[in-house]
This record gives sequence, C-alpha cells and structure tokens, in this order.
Amino acid sequence: MTVYRQFFRFSVIGAIGFLVDVSVLYLLNGLGFDLYTARLVSFLCAATFTWLGNRLFTFRESGLLRRASGSEWLFYVAAMTLGGLVNYGVYAVLITFVDTFGHYPWLAVAAGTGAGLSINFLLARRILHHPGA
Repeated sequence: MTVYRQFFRFSVIGAIGFLVDVSVLYLLNGLGFDLYTARLVSFLCAATFTWLGNRLFTFRESGLLRRASGSEWLFYVAAMTLGGLVNYGVYAVLITFVDTFGHYPWLAVAAGTGAGLSINFLLARRILHHPGA
C-alpha cells in the first residue's frame, strides 16, 4: 500500500478519533470536569481508538494481528505523546487566551489535532507498519 493511501486511511481513523475526543471532552465537561482535565482523558480515549483503528484498518497488511497487542498499545500511546503534547499545547493556549475557544472547545480540539497530525502519522507508521513483518 502506498504512503498516500495509508495517510488517507490514517486521516479517516483520525477523523473518527476526533469525534471520540470531542464527545468524551464534552461528556466529562458536562459532568463537572474542567476543560484541561477532561481533555487529558479524552485524548487518551481517542489515542486508544486510533491505535485500534490504525492497527485493524490503516496498517493491517503488516501482520500486526499475530502480535501481542498490550505492549504495542502502551508503546503507541507513549509515542503519540509527542504529537499529543503539540496537540494539547495548541488546545490549552487557545482555551486559555482566546474566548471563542473557551466557548467552543471543539474548535481548539480541531486546531490541536491538525497541529499533531503529521507527527502522529509518521510515528504511527513507524510503530504499526513494519514492511516485511
């Protein structure tokens, strides 16, 4: 599969992951969590969803289903932390300093997601896609 096709699939999984992220964020915020804490949890939920989606859909040709998945999940989430820090940093700055984003936090999630997209694709591809595996 070409890198372009993988990137398209990665983006589809990421778009659904974005919906998971925003849904959990709004649910937790509605339950009384502040926007910063809620986003930490929502990011972890979205990262878990995207790990599974990318494992089963984007990079499935690499034979991943024959491997143990627990350690791979932990490694994936740890690696996504770099993109996640960029993502969360953009989100936190916008929520903190721009009133519009405080009223519509999904916009800040979108901006953060866009900022971390390329970093996370390159890392996920390296972790989940092993040519010749």
